[in-house]
Amino acid sequence: MPENRQAAAGGVKLTVIVPVYNERYLVRDLLARVLAVEDPSIAELEVVVVDDGSTDGTREILRQLANSEPRLRYIEHAHNQGKGAAVRTGIAAATGDLTLFQDADLEYDPRDYPRLIRPILEDGADVVYGSRFLAGDRRRVLRYRHARINRLLTWTSNLFTDLDLTDMETCYKVFRTELLKSIPLRSNDFALEPEITAKVAKRGFRIFEVPVSYLGRTHLEGKKIGWRDGIKAMATMLRYWLVDDAYAPDEYGSHILTSLEKARRFNAWMADQVRPHVGARVLEIGAGIGNITGWLLPRDFWLASDINPNYLHYLQNLTASKPYLGVQRVDVERAADFAELHGRFDTVLCLNVLEHVVDPLQALRNMHSALAPGGKLVLYVPHGQSLYSSLDEVLGHRCRYDREMLARELATAGFELVEERFFNRAAVPGWWWNGKVLHRRTFSRVQLKIFDLAVPLLRLVDRFLPWNGLGLVAIARRVEESPAS
Repeated sequence: MPENRQAAAGGVKLTVIVPVYNERYLVRDLLARVLAVEDPSIAELEVVVVDDGSTDGTREILRQLANSEPRLRYIEHAHNQGKGAAVRTGIAAATGDLTLFQDADLEYDPRDYPRLIRPILEDGADVVYGSRFLAGDRRRVLRYRHARINRLLTWTSNLFTDLDLTDMETCYKVFRTELLKSIPLRSNDFALEPEITAKVAKRGFRIFEVPVSYLGRTHLEGKKIGWRDGIKAMATMLRYWLVDDAYAPDEYGSHILTSLEKARRFNAWMADQVRPHVGARVLEIGAGIGNITGWLLPRDFWLASDINPNYLHYLQNLTASKPYLGVQRVDVERAADFAELHGRFDTVLCLNVLEHVVDPLQALRNMHSALAPGGKLVLYVPHGQSLYSSLDEVLGHRCRYDREMLARELATAGFELVEERFFNRAAVPGWWWNGKVLHRRTFSRVQLKIFDLAVPLLRLVDRFLPWNGLGLVAIARRVEESPAS
């Protein structure tokens, strides 16, 4: 990524979050080491220290240091809430380009900072873990049981996340700050480590590991983590394997999409519905995290677009091995976003988008402009306003389409309707029951799993069911210049 190389040349602002609890004998030395870090890649250093209700005099030391050091931002918790709570407070306060976690107990060496941030600046990583178990400069030999428990927790985490980390429980983790802030974190204690690992895995972040120095201390020396934390960590891994909680709620409904990502059989079915109509040069509107995109590649050129920065980031991580895949922010209602796209594509793919926009006619006109003469618009919209329910509300649907309404809007925008058919008749009873009767605002993971497992059968019976489908697939051809807005 060129922006990363540029950042490396000019230096970045690094935020270091230091959660502190009863460390009066070590915290002054630790902060001196943090503030002494110098490297050309670090243009500015911000140290956010969060005291988590210390009672041993640590607060007085930190207040004194904060008054004399402008790079240090000091925040106090009124009472002890746990390491996770302190880190979450620090994340909310972070303003750097990158954010790094640093314990206050001198087990980890701040001189490793340049090594930790380098994969982000040079290799396009999103997250870097500092591993105590890779070959580094030095490390204190750990107690056998402590080392084995750490490796067991890492192995179990890898089993749930499908990652291949060597050290999940490491303190040293570095993130792109904007991505870190978009992750909803719930844990107040040491369970933060498996929670954040589970969520970066679900988000498809590019994760690197680098070796770090480690001078671990014993419980007699003040180490605070214990066997109960190991049990909580195991429970946390299971919880976030079962629960799709990888996006903080936002205006885009990001937190909903990971659930749909798991419905792989359904996504393949949807892709099969449109594949015969998808050409060689494709503009995809509202690609999301590529739930359908991946099933339709490769092509001569595919431009995946969205307006959600989190989705765009996810898609950009797919481009390294796919030179034919481009990613761009495109607002389907904004004509200016289509100025450079005029006439470049033989296909515009727009699935589950039109029902979200304020001005669907303008959106259709913009997509019309991106097509070469005779190019095709491949469209999917939810069908049947009578089915509009609480599920539509939470998904951000402004309406559900009927056939006449869709045909009219397509014709007004300069399209000829070539083909139109219902899709997913089998899901209509479930949608009606959950949305109209139970007024639910989401589907459970179990429901989605059962539905996805049943997709092979549903594909066989769908055409024979006597009612209309949950959605409409429409194929339209550009036949004239789109009428002026």
